[in-house]
Amino acid sequence: MSSDPTLIPSAPSSTEPTPAPPTPSPWTIRNLVILIVCGAMALIAANLLTLTGYGALKPIMGWRTPAADLRDNALFLLALQTVFHALVLVICYFFIAVNHHLPFWRTLKWRRPSLQVLGMCLLAGIGLALIVQLAPPLLPDRDDFPLTRLFSSPLAGYAIAAFAILIAPFMEELIFRGILFLFFENLVGPRFAILGTALLFASLHVPEYWGAWNHVLLIVFVGLVFSSARGLTRSLAPSVLLHVAYNAALMAGLYAQTQGFRTLGVLGQP
Repeated sequence: MSSDPTLIPSAPSSTEPTPAPPTPSPWTIRNLVILIVCGAMALIAANLLTLTGYGALKPIMGWRTPAADLRDNALFLLALQTVFHALVLVICYFFIAVNHHLPFWRTLKWRRPSLQVLGMCLLAGIGLALIVQLAPPLLPDRDDFPLTRLFSSPLAGYAIAAFAILIAPFMEELIFRGILFLFFENLVGPRFAILGTALLFASLHVPEYWGAWNHVLLIVFVGLVFSSARGLTRSLAPSVLLHVAYNAALMAGLYAQTQGFRTLGVLGQP
């Protein structure tokens, strides 16, 4: 007798979807090396672009500063840093949002701060600036260092203040407490991320304070405060707010000390 194929039960079909493979982490040593190389290339490109722009605008604007003296020109250095930061921002956005298809701000741990957190960060940043201003007499050292010499005119003073308040805090925090913090935290751990980003942040500013080691120690302390705020709150916003308030308080004090950047001979620490 032949069996009826319609009476043979079939195996139940699975209706559960196949789980998607895990998304590879972007915070690997390989990617860190790639970003460092890209950052070095961005610095070279920023120098070329800024020098080319200066050469193109020099006859139009009537500028007379020779190219050899531009490294001591505050306005040129600010333009160079602005171009470099813009390129770095593009690289970071491409790395996170385009290459890894991740939400840019959420990946950087940016969380909108409450009004209470906003006020606390601004007050803490001002208090930190006061500590830094009052501490140098306790750590006697040189008061003449490369950063003070960039304040060569009132225009240079206003330009440096604008850069220090509007551009530097956001970009430096994005690089150190954003990108690098995430790499260090995922590769080693949060404590290493706090210490490592603080030391790297300080090393960035060593050329500005070269020879004035009291200020170098203070900038290490400031970096530890910023990195600790990032680590304890698990958000990038507090360190950015602290940095903005800190720089703004320093520049406000300098503005008052030099009567609107006019008496630059009494310039101490910015």
